[in-house]
Amino acid sequence: MNYIPKLYLETTIFNFYYIDKESQKKEDTHKLFEAIRKGKYAAFTSEYVLKELARDNNIKFRKMINLIEKYVYSMVSLEEEINFITKVYIGKRIIPNKYLTDAKHIAMATVNNLDFVVSYNMGHIVKLKTMIGTGFANLHHGYRQIGLCTPREIVEYDFD
Repeated sequence: MNYIPKLYLETTIFNFYYIDKESQKKEDTHKLFEAIRKGKYAAFTSEYVLKELARDNNIKFRKMINLIEKYVYSMVSLEEEINFITKVYIGKRIIPNKYLTDAKHIAMATVNNLDFVVSYNMGHIVKLKTMIGTGFANLHHGYRQIGLCTPREIVEYDFD
């Protein structure tokens, strides 16, 4: 039996699925959801994503909720541990305090032993500094390092 990588889908992924214009990011996001549909990956998300998506207009929000209901395996949460490791990321200045929710996305995936955070947030999530910093922090506190990547990096990687 092959291992199925566990992906935490961050807010931007749902937004790019429904972006109005055609783009490489939209195409890659659709490929990612197709791979999830085929069982190549297990998809997870959190209440933090739902809160961020709720800021969108009502019609787009409903579409994104339907996407979550159709493709996302489970919602994940372990609040006390998430708050702890989030404070570590912020305290070590891996992620600025102003972007607390970005730190919580990574913490959510870390605490729940997921393999990757998939995002288009290149400012604070899919960034070498963030990957190295969270990796060291995670290892220091008994967690494992997780990947931070875009949908393209996931769908182009051969896990077989």
